[in-house]
Amino acid sequence: MNKKIVGVTGGIGSGKTFVCRILEAMGYPVFYSDRVAKQILITKKSVKEKIISVFGALAYLETGELNKPYLSKQIFSNKKLLEQMNSIVHPIVKKEFEQWICQQNASIIFYESAILFESNSYKNFDKIILITASKQTKIKRLLKRDNSTIEAIEKRMNNQWADEKKIPLADYIIVNDENSMILEQVNEVLKNLLLIVNHKKNTAR
Repeated sequence: MNKKIVGVTGGIGSGKTFVCRILEAMGYPVFYSDRVAKQILITKKSVKEKIISVFGALAYLETGELNKPYLSKQIFSNKKLLEQMNSIVHPIVKKEFEQWICQQNASIIFYESAILFESNSYKNFDKIILITASKQTKIKRLLKRDNSTIEAIEKRMNNQWADEKKIPLADYIIVNDENSMILEQVNEVLKNLLLIVNHKKNTAR
């Protein structure tokens, strides 16, 4: 089957996971790359050894879980460390995704990631959906979700591109704020994607 692989991205706090859950509820498979990356960091011994060699023993708690506050502080205040983290994790996530694709039968499958544009990997997808929200809305959500500080949130945001830079590169934009109807926007994007898929099927006959 000729599958359409669609990237779903958006800055921290934009609500891309929420949109992906809607897609899943509609029957479409979604690969959550950020979730897979976190699993790799705590389950793969070779990865843990590399992380400790870069960030030190404090990168993990005694329970074996990630020391998230420590790692966040290190990564989001030093771009070189962020790049090192990505270089360790991303190749393994890519392999996991390639294996996962082979198990899917849907004509459209989705790949969720916060940094498709920043990593330049957006070019590997057939289409890109960008989830946007105002900075104020993102901060409000993150304060509630992560029990973090505004300063820490803004540091993380500064390591991601602004929506204004991403929008020209995206194929579809979904605005996820309190005033927009998410379901209508998702349906419109799916309608367009299905037209593309069906057109390719017809031309291939």
